Amino acid sequence: MKIAVDTHTHSIASGHAYSTIDELAKGARKSRLKGFVLTEHGPALQGGAPHPYYFANLRVLPEKLHGVRLFHGVELNVIDDEGGVDLLPRYVRHLDFVMCGLHESCFPPRDLAENTKALLAIIANPLVDAIAHPGNPAYPVDIEEVVKTAVRYRKALEINNSSFLVSRRGSEANCRKVAELSCKYGALLVCGTDAHYWRSVGNFKEALSIINDAHIHPDQVINSSYNKFIEFIERRKMERRAVG
Repeated sequence: MKIAVDTHTHSIASGHAYSTIDELAKGARKSRLKGFVLTEHGPALQGGAPHPYYFANLRVLPEKLHGVRLFHGVELNVIDDEGGVDLLPRYVRHLDFVMCGLHESCFPPRDLAENTKALLAIIANPLVDAIAHPGNPAYPVDIEEVVKTAVRYRKALEINNSSFLVSRRGSEANCRKVAELSCKYGALLVCGTDAHYWRSVGNFKEALSIINDAHIHPDQVINSSYNKFIEFIERRKMERRAVG
C-alpha cells in the first residue's frame, strides 16, 4: 500500500517544529507525495500553537507549493469530556482536514472510563474528521468502543508514524489493536507522519507495517490515494458546513 497525502505535519508556526511550510512542501515532493496537510496545533496548546487568526488566514497560501497540493488543516485539542475543542466553528468549518487529539497540557490523562468518554465525545463532534494518535499509551481507552464509534460516525482513526519513533513511545501494542479492530469492524484509518521536520514528511514505514500486518484494505485508508482523500474531505467539509 502507498500513501498519497501526508495528513499530519507541523511548521515553525507550531513553536516546537523546525521547518517552514515551503520546506515541508519540498519534503513532500522529495517523497513523491501528491500533497500534504498543514496541521498546526489548536491554540489551547500554549507555547506550541499559533493564534486562531492563523487558521482563518491560510487562504493566502497557494494551492500548490513546489508541485504538491497544500491542504489546510488543524490538530485540535480535546479540552473536556463533552466533545469540546479549542477553535471556534467559524475557523474550523472551511478547513480541509480537522484532526483532534488528547494532549497532556490540555486534557491531563485520566482513568480508562474518563479518557474513553472524552474520545467518544470528540468522535461525535461534527466538526472533527479524524482522531490523532488514538493509540497513545498515556491515555488508556476502550479501543473497541472507540473503533465502533468511529465506524458509526464515519470518522477516521490515525496510525501515527511518529508514535513509534520520537513521540508516545510504547504505542505499538495499542496501534496494532486499533488496526486489527478497524479491519474487523471496517473503520476508516488515516496514516500520518506527524512531521515536525521536513525530512520526516512522507516517512510512513512503521505505520504502514502495522496497517499491512492487520490486513487493512487500501479502501479503508482515506489517504491511500489522492482521489480517495479528496472524496473524504469533500464529504466532511459539507457535513461541517451544515453545522449551525
